[in-house]
Amino acid sequence: MQHDASVQGEASGRLIFLIGPSGSGKDSLIDAARAQLAAAGVEIARRVITRSAEAKGEDAHGVTPERFETMRAAGDFAMHWRANGLDYGIPAQVDQWLAQGRPVLVNGSRAYLPQARLRYPDLLAVCLVVKPQVLRERLLARGRETLQEIDQRLARNAGMQLDGDAPMHLLDNSGALDAAVAALLALLRAEKLIG
Repeated sequence: MQHDASVQGEASGRLIFLIGPSGSGKDSLIDAARAQLAAAGVEIARRVITRSAEAKGEDAHGVTPERFETMRAAGDFAMHWRANGLDYGIPAQVDQWLAQGRPVLVNGSRAYLPQARLRYPDLLAVCLVVKPQVLRERLLARGRETLQEIDQRLARNAGMQLDGDAPMHLLDNSGALDAAVAALLALLRAEKLIG
């Protein structure tokens, strides 16, 4: 089902679909900008992931694979995908927020972006980019993967192509996190999503 709140005569919010390679700092960026985004009226979707809640990383709702499948079958997700051996779901609540005219930030997936564009044609795609050496250091510091797995991930990242025909805003997160937060907020102001 495609999201279109205009059919109901309501002002429609806009989906902000944040993507980037693992280790690019999506979770850190969201956490650092959370208070400012909330003050500006931006909702932040909390992902459901088949990873334990104790795992390091984002503020996600960890569930078992069986629970995830039950939720998916019940229609609890607006979007869902599988990546890196895990299942990810975006709660259906985002559609309510969008229908109420609120901008909604989602920690998305590069591979799922084409499907997200079909469902939310006016989404704002924001891709975090990071210099390869910085990304390698972050992945090593995170400690979730072996050196071989990190090298394989970096090779996949280098080979991944984004759809060059679709609009995409690149945001460099190689340096200070404050600079990336400022750039994100500036982009959202330029897009008239926040004041």
